[in-house]
Amino acid sequence: MKAKGIIAGLLLAVTPGNPAVSAQRPLSPEYTPVHDPVVAYCEGRYYIFSTGMGISVMSSEDMKNWRFEKQVLDPIPEWAVKAVPGYNGHTWAPDIIYRNGLWYLYYSCSTFASNGSCIGVATNKTLNPESPDFKWTDHGKIIQSVPNRDKWNAIDPNIIIDDEGTPWMAFGSFWDGLKITRLDDSMLKLSEPQEWHPLWHRPELMSGKMDLKSDPGNGAVEAPFIFRHDGWYYLFASLDLCCRGENSNYKVAVGRSKSVTGPYIDRDGRLVTEGGGTVIAQSNDRYVGVGHCAVVDFDGKDYIFMHGYDKTRRYNSMLIIRPIIWDNDGWPTVNL
Repeated sequence: MKAKGIIAGLLLAVTPGNPAVSAQRPLSPEYTPVHDPVVAYCEGRYYIFSTGMGISVMSSEDMKNWRFEKQVLDPIPEWAVKAVPGYNGHTWAPDIIYRNGLWYLYYSCSTFASNGSCIGVATNKTLNPESPDFKWTDHGKIIQSVPNRDKWNAIDPNIIIDDEGTPWMAFGSFWDGLKITRLDDSMLKLSEPQEWHPLWHRPELMSGKMDLKSDPGNGAVEAPFIFRHDGWYYLFASLDLCCRGENSNYKVAVGRSKSVTGPYIDRDGRLVTEGGGTVIAQSNDRYVGVGHCAVVDFDGKDYIFMHGYDKTRRYNSMLIIRPIIWDNDGWPTVNL
């Protein structure tokens, strides 16, 4: 349950449609506005996809100097406007993966403080907008959550291909924690028969307190991202609250498992389905509300991409990129 749109000042800068932000305007490495970033590498450039009107896109040759590209969803999907009351094109928390000669971009359509949400998917042969093969094709809805029917929320998708080549989609936020469900081989719909597994819960969610509210107290968990490393699946998630500017207390925690569907345990042996989770990134002297991460391997080096509310930029949401350091016990550490 993201507050995308609730704090307009935090989000104006990350929308290419903002007349103050030219689509090709270079951004300072110290001032790269973004929210909920994921990243991919294609044809000599890095591409960040993030929350914004029609899904914001930035590109870079060096992961330092970024420029805005054209949004992905143009026009805004009519199916999503009809399916999600209040959705106006401001699209949340995408994920990107390459398989079978196509880039698959998964995204969330929702509104703040509601679990009336959908996850959709679009595909492209390339991420390079200068290529003659560049064209986004939207394939519509994969999954939908409905208020007063479902106690889960269809947002924050993350796709992982397991060791057997099976695609899975992790997702969820606030209500009933995080889940994972199997996709079929097309990557465009759920498998049949459907297969669902719980991933992460926190105490308030486990207590049965499922009232639909914007502040879940100590139950907030969202933004799953699963990354394989050295025979383990690592489940990264964001705990507590984002989107409150200087009052944000978002943080990134992790658990790991030998199976993509879990159970995941933290460094102290606690199950993340029982409130565990090892925190690896949180507020510091410059940033507050550090979270919603993506973890990637570029040329044998692992990086974590996150956003944080920058105290030096009036608490606007800025891009944070850091290398991941794996300790001798196989746990990730991050130096902010």
